[in-house]
Amino acid sequence: MPMLTPAQRTAWLRLVRSDNVGPVTFRQLVNRFGSVEASLDALPALMRGAGRPFRITSRAQAEDEIAALDRLNARVVAMGEADYPEHLTHIPAAPPLLTIAGGQDLNWHRTVAIVGARNASAAGAKMTRLLTTDLGEAGYVVVSGLARGIDTAAHRASLTTGTIAVLAGGLDCIYPDENIPLASEILGYGGALVTEMPLGWEPRARDFPRRNRIVSGLSLGTVVVEAAKRSGSLITARLALEQNRDVFAVPGSPLDPRAEGGNALIQQGAKLITSAADIIESLSAADPSRTLLFETEWQPDIGPVDAPPGADDRSRLLSALSTTPTDIEELLAQTEISPQAMQILLLEFDLAGQIEWSSGQLVALRGA
Repeated sequence: MPMLTPAQRTAWLRLVRSDNVGPVTFRQLVNRFGSVEASLDALPALMRGAGRPFRITSRAQAEDEIAALDRLNARVVAMGEADYPEHLTHIPAAPPLLTIAGGQDLNWHRTVAIVGARNASAAGAKMTRLLTTDLGEAGYVVVSGLARGIDTAAHRASLTTGTIAVLAGGLDCIYPDENIPLASEILGYGGALVTEMPLGWEPRARDFPRRNRIVSGLSLGTVVVEAAKRSGSLITARLALEQNRDVFAVPGSPLDPRAEGGNALIQQGAKLITSAADIIESLSAADPSRTLLFETEWQPDIGPVDAPPGADDRSRLLSALSTTPTDIEELLAQTEISPQAMQILLLEFDLAGQIEWSSGQLVALRGA
């Protein structure tokens, strides 16, 4: 796709920033209505039966955000444009738009994520520095989430060789506050800050797993240095596996709770590593076509709706849904709703905040 015109970029941003329009909904709307502009026109009609107010971002609001980002030397990049990271196009529910600051001279194709505990041990931080330094010298750019602990150690050790920090909040809402200077250093050394969230967005707990899918999605492989049994680092590792990426783990003492997650990953099949050479060897031997397993082109519209979905269709679909994620094909078979009507109903439910998506492929009722 060539670069968007200013008017197209504004329209994309308007749709992305409207209520309940996440990556999956954005894609479905464009598939259904043929363009971003047509999707914006269709939103009011889709939301008439939602029973709740629905905010569509105005043209002025989108233009203000683009202007503010320009003042921060940042840019809004659309999927398909040359600046959009190619690795990210191969993941489920890829962000239609990214905000990127810096990184113009980075090699976005040779990337490795390093994640781990916020309360990192001295040994864990040292191991991170060793891995990161050697990866950088081998030409790899290090990706992490700008969190305390292992993330911070990884970014600091790769400042001169290239690093990408993925944010859970807006570009002007660096978290934690103590890493605001580090974010500035990353940009000063030619690294990049990346987020899909709008300016002014303060990160919430639910935003960090969303951030983590970008960390793993930008990378050929994800390295876990230290992680407790239940931690965001293990979420990142799981997402990497779902994205068909390599997962590596540094083994640790069974007596240290910070090693439980990494050791468990190794038991489950993650590659045990003790040096950057282990990572480099594994990535060099990997099939370079593996990321092409994901469909990167948007599917065409599945055709016009013969008749709008009725109350009976809505009732049958709601009865078939539960908080357990279900494949769309299964819902079609169980409800006998036409694919065209199913698409419209799922759009309506999604825009009304009644459903949520898992990996962009499964749908479930939104939990309380």
